[in-house]
Amino acid sequence: MHGILQWRPWTVLLLAAGLVAAIAITDANIVFEATLGFLYMFPLVLLGTICDWWALLIAAAFCAYLSDRLDPFPVDMQIPRDALIFITLATAGLLSRAVTRGYRREMASVAHAEREMSARRAAEEQLEFLVESSPAAVLTTSPEGKILLANPAAHRLFGAASGALPGRAIGTYVPALASIETGRIFRTQMQTRGERENGEVFLADVFFATYNTPAGARLAALLVDASDHLREREETSLQQVLTGSRIMAAAVSHEVRNVCGAIGVVHENLARQGTLDGDQDFEALGSLVETLAKIASLDLKQSTEAEALAGVDLNELLTDLRIVLESCCEESGIELQWDVPENLPPVEADRHSLMQVLLNLTKNSQRALESMPAKKISIKAEAHQDGVSIRVADNGPGIADPQHLFQPLQKGADATGLGLYLSRAFVRSFRGELRHEREAPGCAFVIDLALAADLAEDAAGDFHASHTTVAS
Repeated sequence: MHGILQWRPWTVLLLAAGLVAAIAITDANIVFEATLGFLYMFPLVLLGTICDWWALLIAAAFCAYLSDRLDPFPVDMQIPRDALIFITLATAGLLSRAVTRGYRREMASVAHAEREMSARRAAEEQLEFLVESSPAAVLTTSPEGKILLANPAAHRLFGAASGALPGRAIGTYVPALASIETGRIFRTQMQTRGERENGEVFLADVFFATYNTPAGARLAALLVDASDHLREREETSLQQVLTGSRIMAAAVSHEVRNVCGAIGVVHENLARQGTLDGDQDFEALGSLVETLAKIASLDLKQSTEAEALAGVDLNELLTDLRIVLESCCEESGIELQWDVPENLPPVEADRHSLMQVLLNLTKNSQRALESMPAKKISIKAEAHQDGVSIRVADNGPGIADPQHLFQPLQKGADATGLGLYLSRAFVRSFRGELRHEREAPGCAFVIDLALAADLAEDAAGDFHASHTTVAS
């Protein structure tokens, strides 16, 4: 049967036609006491493997007609005999068709199952390779908190010998994972503390999920050692705080020097009048002013000046800013317009300080837009020969008195009144400038940044070369 089903339809059709012809010729030339009509079942069985039911009925009627004409019976038995032969042949053909279709469905199901098994085996091999070669620790646990599977990275993370983790309690290494209820469905992440076998503590980023199996609930977790990131983040934060403190102290010292200068002038005028000569309090006041002026005149340069003047990738920085702003603007109903060309040249700046300045300007815009029916913030960057300008604008009510905009400790400020004052100090610390542009209506600030040192030299050389060529 399997071999016949592999034949081509035309081969089966020709073979069935040949059998019908052979049976008809035999029935016509040889006289038998019995009918040969039952032999037509064989070609009907063959046709049942390729034909539809209506074609089988036509073929059965044709074979019954041949049997009636070539093997005559008495007239009173002719109709019952023809009906019996037709029913027999049609039944044989339809039965062959049903068996063939069932067999083919079964073979297709088996082939589909084999393909699925092959694909599943390939997926399992890929997943096993991925887990085994993953640099992140991957493990699964039982409801009792016992480790069922752990890849080599998990053994390295926990400082365990190869193959030693299965069967041990996960709470020994990551207590937070032992407290998770595997009966509930979780798809989340957390940051927690872990401990290695030698007692060393580390910070871990954990991505975990719970799922059910016939053997019970399971927890799958992926762990990454975040200790280095924590150390880098804290060191960067400390450096940023120190840098900001130095810039703020330098900016405040400048203001203190101005105040001390004014007090000194008044003190000299009073001393010149002579009315307070010999007054110890007046002389002490002069000494205090002089000492305060000396303290304020100390050179508070940044120790990270070399880093501050390093080239900063503005496209990367502004992309990070966009990621931060898009979610905030969406929550506040603010339309964010972004006009930043690609391939902006590197500029001289401190990346963290510049990001803080941009965030301060956008936060000010968000507060100014709270009462506006239509809210819009636009960020635009433009490169020119001397550097890059970043423009932050909004359609808010604007600033009523821009003359005192960058003065510290202003009346009516939302917080300390140092935001714009320190922002300009930050920008000026890396040879930039923060300025206000009048908008009608709205408010706009522009940050002018200098090109990185190597690009500035190249631009100056090109400029000099072009002028030399024109002169010649």
